[in-house]
Amino acid sequence: MKHLEGKKVLIFAEDIYEDLELWYPYYRLIEEGATATIAAPEVKQYQGKNGYPLKPDTTFDKVSADDFDILVIPGGFAPDKLRRYEKVLQLTRDFHNVQKVIAFICHAGWVPISAKILKGKNVTSVPAIKDDIENAGAIYQDKEVVVDGHIITSRRPPDLPAFCRAIIDHFKK
Repeated sequence: MKHLEGKKVLIFAEDIYEDLELWYPYYRLIEEGATATIAAPEVKQYQGKNGYPLKPDTTFDKVSADDFDILVIPGGFAPDKLRRYEKVLQLTRDFHNVQKVIAFICHAGWVPISAKILKGKNVTSVPAIKDDIENAGAIYQDKEVVVDGHIITSRRPPDLPAFCRAIIDHFKK
């Protein structure tokens, strides 16, 4: 049984994204029946932190949270760039305002921090941004995956199996 049949996933991308944190959820969620769309500032080639190339499907300007069920934000150094785009922050807030799944891993916590949606939420991230998470008003937990309602978070690539399982489990209810 495919638990994400008919679900649509939006994945944010920018240069120096963490390769595994983008591609592992991309293929795992497709395997569960979802349709995945990768959005970036422009439709051009981007490089992963480990060199894997990516050409996005579309741009941030051409997507709406209304058209998706899940937002996945990979880590790497891309989130530091992503959080500078008002459209990225607005999309993140739009997902949050209607309680759609927002799944982020590693340094990707910078995006919801800048979108100002983490106050009072239980989350995890790479330990390097623990202070940023706490300063945003979230409760940091050092676990492979933390689920707080529609917000699903993990620390780093070794946590990807638990991260994707939590996203899928959210829709088994």
